[in-house]
Amino acid sequence: MLIKKAIFPVAGLGTRFLPATKAQPKEMLPVVDKPLIQYAVEEAYAAGVREMIFVTGRHKRPIEDHFDMTYELEVALEQAGKQELLDVVRKVKPDDMECIYVRQAQALGLGHAVLCAQRLIGNEPFAVLLADDLMVGKPPVLAQMVEQFAEWRASILAVQEVPAEHTRRYGIVAGTPVSDRMIDVQRIVEKPDPAEAPSRLGVAGRYILTPGVLHEIATQPRGVGGEIQLTDGIASLLRREKVFAYRYEGTRYDCGSKEGFLQANVELALDHPTLGPGFRAYLQDLAKARAF
Repeated sequence: MLIKKAIFPVAGLGTRFLPATKAQPKEMLPVVDKPLIQYAVEEAYAAGVREMIFVTGRHKRPIEDHFDMTYELEVALEQAGKQELLDVVRKVKPDDMECIYVRQAQALGLGHAVLCAQRLIGNEPFAVLLADDLMVGKPPVLAQMVEQFAEWRASILAVQEVPAEHTRRYGIVAGTPVSDRMIDVQRIVEKPDPAEAPSRLGVAGRYILTPGVLHEIATQPRGVGGEIQLTDGIASLLRREKVFAYRYEGTRYDCGSKEGFLQANVELALDHPTLGPGFRAYLQDLAKARAF
């Protein structure tokens, strides 16, 4: 097992989804029938990760509750003979999966969130998954990256082509292709203006990182927005180690935006084995009625 640990930075306030996120974490917003954070955890689990490290903040207790045992609910379902629902509840946290929670007392950036888990990571490579980015791939995107890590044994960033006008939303990488999907990274810049972006390859919310990046983050000055940026730590790591960018196979839904969140709900509902056919028929009827 190559990557045993994954960090989920979930301390953000989710202000773009207010008032829905006033009393619940944005990571607990449901896409069809599962909260966002569960999609990310299931992706990590499918890639062989068994130690899930959640970097949380205040008001994030529902995430802990979601991955905890719910004795009363399980007993009620068992007594009612609702085995299918009982299986769904128990599947949220498999027996061989460990959940650990670390507080990020101040929202000082993604790099700082990763640094909060430093003692738990130790000297092992690890994954970072941003639940805002719901990734759908076959095999799952992180599993694709773990396979590449087995070959290259270096930090790997998931990337995708982004429109030029969107470069200021992403960490942007540039480098030399070494295969169809892998790029030897030479530069990485956090949220550059389109005129200054070294390419249009934006980093999506999946990373496999070597432990050396933790020292680089810890010694970085604050970057864009006055925050401790993970991108700056990776840029510094480039001076010591190889870093690769991987053009993943799959679809990313930016569920940090309302539009992306709605798109994810519609497309995943269409692909749902039981909901899909009826929902598709409804959308077709709606399209005719509304004359889209």
